[in-house]
Amino acid sequence: MGIHRAFVASFLISLFVFQLAEALHPNQLGATRFYAYPPTKIDCGKACAARCILSKRPNLCNRACGTCCGRCNCVPPGTSGNYESCDCYAQMTTRGNQKKCP
Repeated sequence: MGIHRAFVASFLISLFVFQLAEALHPNQLGATRFYAYPPTKIDCGKACAARCILSKRPNLCNRACGTCCGRCNCVPPGTSGNYESCDCYAQMTTRGNQKKCP
């Protein structure tokens, strides 16, 4: 029974030390395998041009869309709506609590 307890105790201590080391140095242990490649940036100019093509105020639309795209790295498809495909884009608001992104 004593050997079994010693084994379990040493296993738990080893697990704790590994978790602590991973928390302190995530890029040097196993965390890099999930983030080996940085996410690709979309072409905000093209995406916003397509989004704002039917806008009555294309310069304003492109400027707002470009800001939102730069922060969120996504633009919903189509010329309006479809916010469910880009949650970050949909959640951005102005100081007056209005939707920021066209």
